[in-house]
Amino acid sequence: MRTYVVTGGAGFIGSNYIHYMFKKYGDEIRIINVDKLTYAGNLENLKDVEDRDNYTFVKADICDAEAIGKIFEENDVDRVVHFAAESHVDRSIKDPGVFVKTNVLGTLTMLNAARAAWEREDGTYPEGKKFLHVSTDEVYGSLSDPNEYFYETTPYDPHSPYSASKASSDFMVKAFMDTYKFPANITNCSNNYGPYQFPEKLIP
Repeated sequence: MRTYVVTGGAGFIGSNYIHYMFKKYGDEIRIINVDKLTYAGNLENLKDVEDRDNYTFVKADICDAEAIGKIFEENDVDRVVHFAAESHVDRSIKDPGVFVKTNVLGTLTMLNAARAAWEREDGTYPEGKKFLHVSTDEVYGSLSDPNEYFYETTPYDPHSPYSASKASSDFMVKAFMDTYKFPANITNCSNNYGPYQFPEKLIP
């Protein structure tokens, strides 16, 4: 059974992801949901999965190296799906420090814990280990032409404390990939909406 650590799993995108994974894989996987339960996290989103034997909720801050390390020590984690982040542009303007702490330091804490658990003495990693870092299109800035598109090769051009913090976390993941050959991928979300969304995320 493959074990997934999902950070921010009580939030909008994370809870939808957990529902999707259980619908697709059922009892073939195990999910450990790690969430600090800030204002945008809601365990009611996961009421229908909380009694599953292959689901565990851990209330923890991703900046807490001891708590995160314990999760990896006590479980044979195969995949990390890293959603947890502060993600509201207006809030980032009022309090950028919170965004830097969670999005940059929190991501580094997750990377360090996964690397410590997965890396062999020769610097290689067991097959099947993967860290998926979920980022945002905000790191690329704005498009001047509505007919243009962002690509993975588009230069980073963040303009808010939020997008700057996410860009910084992306660079940290890239640095781990280059420096330690760490098994990771980065995806960029764009204007997600749907069930379990916190109102301010849809209506600014």
